[in-house]
Amino acid sequence: MQAPGGPNEDPSNDFPHGGWLVPSFDADMGAIMLDIFSRASAFLIGRGTYDIFSAHWPKVTDPGDLVAGKLNSLPKFVASNTRHDFTWNNSKQVADVLGELESIKNQFTGELQVHGSHGLAQTLIEHKLIEEYRLFVCPVALGQGKRLFHSFNSPAGLHLTGARSMRSGVIYSVYRPASKFKTGSFGFE
Repeated sequence: MQAPGGPNEDPSNDFPHGGWLVPSFDADMGAIMLDIFSRASAFLIGRGTYDIFSAHWPKVTDPGDLVAGKLNSLPKFVASNTRHDFTWNNSKQVADVLGELESIKNQFTGELQVHGSHGLAQTLIEHKLIEEYRLFVCPVALGQGKRLFHSFNSPAGLHLTGARSMRSGVIYSVYRPASKFKTGSFGFE
């Protein structure tokens, strides 16, 4: 999930493959992204994603750009323990995500969305606080970089609620947490 949009987006840990998503982005993916962003009432993002987004999206001023319009105007809650001031329109620090999440969610009737935000996502996954995963799997194998399902101590089952393949080879899948994690065996007993 690291640096999908460009070489300089997130080069941390000497990640050399920034921009890996761009060749796979097509009209189908664009339509899905518009649908996803149309549902947003607010965003919860990590500090690193805030830095990336706030350097890019305020420069997109086309009033017809739904994604830019949503990101530039809607409330943005930034998970950070070290930074307190955020200058991008309608941005606010959240120092205790786990303690404040319910209160934040209750402020909105639409979706509180998380985009990018590797470290924040790890915390939300670990504490089973994600209600729906919307995943794009691209036809690339990078071998390194930040991963969504990196390492956590609470395995979870997921229930597929929708999927779509695109001409570019991208698979879009929507999952909700399953009621419980299951294992099994093909062994003879």
